[in-house]
Amino acid sequence: MIWALVIGLVVGAVAKLLMPGKDPGGIIVTMLIGVIGSMLANWIGLTVGWYQQNEAPGFIASVLGSVLLLWGYRAMLGRSTRTV
Repeated sequence: MIWALVIGLVVGAVAKLLMPGKDPGGIIVTMLIGVIGSMLANWIGLTVGWYQQNEAPGFIASVLGSVLLLWGYRAMLGRSTRTV
């Protein structure tokens, strides 16, 4: 579990480096984005057939999943903070 959080922190940090910009949240949000992004990459890989059951996604796939998640997070956050 601790290893997954450390990897999630690294993957989330790489995703934030690839998508620079201002994000609310600190290390916890970065870690969650990394862990959930890795899970998203695993789910997509299983659905498409790139991975087998109990096979972890690679680092690049985890980063791509985290970038996708970060993009969605920013899109949702942008909509909720706009005023008319």
